[in-house]
Parts: sequence; structure tokens; C-alpha cells
Amino acid sequence: MEPFDYHLFVCDQRKPDGVPCCSARGAAKVIDALRREVNARGLEDEVQITVCGSLGLCEHGPSMIVYPEGIWYSGVQPEDVAEVVQSHFEQGIPVERLIRTDPAALRAEILTDRARMLQGLRARDAAGMLPDELNDSIRGYQESRVMLTALELDLFSAVGDGNPAQAVAATVGADPRATGMLMNALASMGLLLKMNGVFSNGPAAARYFREGSPDNARPALLHTAHLWTRWSKLTDCVKVGTAQDHEEIEARGEEWTEAFIAAMHRNASERAPSVVRVVGVDGVRRMLDVGGGSGAYSIAFAKANSELMADILDLATVAPIARKHIERAGVAGRVVLRSGDLRSGPLGLDYDLVFVSAICHMLSPDENRDLLARCHAALSAGGRIVIQDFILDEDKASPKFAALFALNMLVGTRAGDSYGEQQYTEWLQGAGFQQIRRVRLPGPAGLMIATC
Repeated sequence: MEPFDYHLFVCDQRKPDGVPCCSARGAAKVIDALRREVNARGLEDEVQITVCGSLGLCEHGPSMIVYPEGIWYSGVQPEDVAEVVQSHFEQGIPVERLIRTDPAALRAEILTDRARMLQGLRARDAAGMLPDELNDSIRGYQESRVMLTALELDLFSAVGDGNPAQAVAATVGADPRATGMLMNALASMGLLLKMNGVFSNGPAAARYFREGSPDNARPALLHTAHLWTRWSKLTDCVKVGTAQDHEEIEARGEEWTEAFIAAMHRNASERAPSVVRVVGVDGVRRMLDVGGGSGAYSIAFAKANSELMADILDLATVAPIARKHIERAGVAGRVVLRSGDLRSGPLGLDYDLVFVSAICHMLSPDENRDLLARCHAALSAGGRIVIQDFILDEDKASPKFAALFALNMLVGTRAGDSYGEQQYTEWLQGAGFQQIRRVRLPGPAGLMIATC
């Protein structure tokens, strides 16, 4: 069975530094060029590209196999791609100069490479060396810190369309020698491209990290940079059981607040349409968005139902940021800001929907019981509560994101945590809710929905 005219398997096997592999020889650029060329020629429905592990030709990569013919190409470079796509995939004529034509030699090379790899693995295991994946995890903070520092300096914007390190250093106000070291590391990671001493942004950096790009994620990612210091104190937090040097959100300063809300807004804007579809807006006249941040969810609900009125309850420091998003969305007449602390006091009355997104993980179990009881009191008969959060499975060891996020709450709050479905169910029942159900959504967060 051949569902596509051509099916490519392209090796992008990554191996330790100094070990020959397709990845080290530029496979990523070849794969990107293949995808772009195939799409540019309108062949995306006829040519399937699959990235795979080692094909056993590590000394002569990047390598790929083209089916149905089973043709092996070696040493493919980005500049070869247009010829391969035009000649082979459009005209049916393989590019002879890139083909491995001797099956016996091909087999011998693959078997030799495999034997060498297995010998190396056995030697490493006998010596008690850490597996590469463990080493990569332990040292993963290095690449993370390189990217976060570049974001804090707004280095990718300074690189612009191409600049040497000295010019970038002057723009960002940093030491030229150290800036060059940082930019070389970024180039080794593929985020910057370097030619004749001039750096330019790679495709990902240009799209996601540079000022002026419509997809610029830097304002939101600065929140991750702010988390760095807190995570560096994880050992102390585990010893004593709570965050060190904890400050409430309203005391963390304007810069922190702006980055935090930017991060929340980016995530919420992406998820809001699917959440609104699942929850539905029929019969929802009034909605309360508890700790609504930027207002992304209230905006999405208001746009889905022209009769819906939404109140956002959040801190006064957040209101100016939310107001900008609300006005930009054109729903200022129906989405209202209320300043207050969700931890205490009545939440209001006669709401058809109370939405609590990314709030429960910041609170202790007792605080959540209290909050949900006040949410129940704020709802009209038959009204619904919707909780969105990172919900742990029963063993609390999965999913991975929720288990790691529990530690994020350990280092950042006094008693926050990730919680499981059973805990949410018990809290909701205790508050008087009925018809409690969990809804799983794509991504790290899920919903708990209940009726008053």
C-alpha cells in the first residue's frame, strides 16, 4: 500500500559532540528546505516527509531513503534539495550523483556503523557512565539559561537583520567579549546564524523572540526568566516545605506583573476558543471570571455570546493591563473590571457561570474549600462553575507537566500545589455542587465542571 506518491525517511539522529551523525552535519536545515520546497511546489499531499533515527550512514550524512523505490541518498545539502524535489518528485528522475548505488557497500557500512555504536554503548555501560539522556537533563539548565539571558537583554532584536557581536553588545549595554561568547552559544543551538563574524537570527528566533514580529513571545517568556531565581532555591524549599522569600503577587512590582500577565494572556488566548466550545454559552447571561488576569477568557466568552456580561475579579495592579486587552477586543461595554482579593469576601450574586482558571494551584486545600464555597454562593440556581487547572492523576506522578508544576508552586507560593480530580471533586461536593465531571482537553490543563 502506498498512500503517497513518495515517502521520505530523513535521518536527524543526534549523537554526543564529536560523534559523526546526520544532525551534526546539518540535517535540520535539509529537512526544513525539503518541507519548504515541497510546499512551494504544491506537493505536500503527494510527498510525505518523516524524520527518523539513524539510518547507519553517519559518516556520510545527511541521509534519507525515498520510497516506493527504496532509493538511498547520502550527503544531501540544503542546496541539493530543489534539484531532488524537481527532478525526483516532479519528473520521476532520481538525482544520480547523490544515490548510493552499491547495495553491498551500503549494507557493509550500515553494519559497521551499528557494530561501532553497540560496542560504544557496551563500553559506556561497563564503565558506569551516565546515559546521554540523563546527562542532557542534568545539564539542560545551561541552554535554558542562555536563552533566558538573551531574552532579558532583548538580544535577538538587537541582532536585527545582521550584526557583529560588538554592535549587539553596544545596543544591549553589555560587555563585547561576553556578548560574543553568548552569541556563539546561541549559534551552536541554532537560534543564531553566523557567517564571517556577522550574526543573524535563525527562523525560530526571528519569529518568536524579535521585537516587531507578530508572534513575538518575549514579553511572556520574561515571566520564565523571573522564575529562575525561585527555582534555584528548590533545595531549600524542599527542606523547609514552602517558598523562600515569598512575596504576594501585588508586592512583586510592575515589571514582574507585566511579564506574568503577558505569559498568562498568551496561554489563555490560545486555549480560550476550545474552552468556550466545551463549556458553551447558551443561557449564560452573567459570568464571573475569578482572577481573570488579562481578561482573555472573558473576552472569548463575550465574543461567543453577544448577550453575555462578564465581571473580572483581580488585583488593582492587574486592571490597567486587562483594560487594554478588553478595549482592543471591542467588548469594553460588556466586560467589567472589579478590583479585589479572591482569597476573601463575597464574590457577588446571581451569576450563571463562575470561571476559575489557573487559580486553585496557587492556594492551599483550605483556601480552595473556602473559595469554592463562595463561588457556590455567587451562582444562581442551576448555574455552573468551571475550574481550569493542571490536574494530577490519582498517583500524583503524572502527567509530567502537572507534577513539575507542583514544584513551581512550592518555590513560588506558601502552600500552593497541583491537585487531582478526587480532591477537586471532594471540595466541590463539600461546597454543595452537583453533577461534577472532569473534561480532558489537549494540552497540560483540564476542566472540572459542576452545577449549583
